[in-house]
Amino acid sequence: MYTAENKKLALIRIFQILYEHSDYDHPLTHASIAGILDLEYGIRIERKAIGRDISLLKEAGFEVITTKQGSYLAERPFDDSELRLIVDSIVASKEITPEYSKDLINRLSKLSNKYFKSKTNHIYSVNDLSKTDNRATFLNIDLIEDAIGKQLQIKYVYNKYGVDKKLHKSSVQSVSPYQMIFQNQRYYLMGYSEELKSMLFNRIDRMTDVKICEKKAIPIESIKGLSDLAEYNLLPSSLPYMFAEQFEYIDFIADEAIVDQIIDWFGKGITIEKSKDSKVHVKLKASSKAMEYWALQYLNHVEIISPLTLREKIIADIEEANKKYSKTNM
Repeated sequence: MYTAENKKLALIRIFQILYEHSDYDHPLTHASIAGILDLEYGIRIERKAIGRDISLLKEAGFEVITTKQGSYLAERPFDDSELRLIVDSIVASKEITPEYSKDLINRLSKLSNKYFKSKTNHIYSVNDLSKTDNRATFLNIDLIEDAIGKQLQIKYVYNKYGVDKKLHKSSVQSVSPYQMIFQNQRYYLMGYSEELKSMLFNRIDRMTDVKICEKKAIPIESIKGLSDLAEYNLLPSSLPYMFAEQFEYIDFIADEAIVDQIIDWFGKGITIEKSKDSKVHVKLKASSKAMEYWALQYLNHVEIISPLTLREKIIADIEEANKKYSKTNM
């Protein structure tokens, strides 16, 4: 039982009680509100006073609905379906550590009533192994956003997993940061390295020791050979596997049955024409290296027509794979 509070707090506490304990399916009678006031806050007031306070809340603009069954708060910043969508996004995100995921969901749950909490129990069954170990990911995002806004270069340690399943220092990078992209459930930084003369797409959850430098970032428009990236504003559909080489026009034939997947990967800004024998002809502009990986993923449904170099590379990949899988198991 709580220490008795001043009765002047009753109006605020009644609002909190309606917020935490009521909804359309769980209206509260004046007697129920009085009981919770006494039990949780040590405030004892008459039922008539509760009715007057509820009327004041309505006058103040709060959407409190009163029926024969009782009163309930009908409006919150988010309804339960919206909160569930946000919670599920947190669960699915590989950028958020398991501990931070649970903390965020606990806080989000407080935006609804106590009955919503039971709908978030699935968070504890999430496969934590699929989430990042890097607790600094969101700090990195803040620093990178600051650097992009100020048009300054950044420096960071880039890490990769070893056979011990732990992150290890792979390299130190200094880049001009341009934008962050959420792709394949990961955040990537698009940045140009003067040292490597190349655009890099590094995963933000693999970065540690991120620092903003005093050196000005190089304008992307001034980087020779990378005009495509500026022109396309780095649409994820142009970079399905986050390779930063020069884009090419690519033609391929695909089974009509996978048009849905093609649009999921590349968006609607591509050309799709019906062909023969339940096939479609697709034209788009993208990274040829990324398209090599993509075409191999859909090997049984896609045939690259051009460019010829990409077609020949895929043929070589298939031949090499055939050699490996044709070996007799020892």
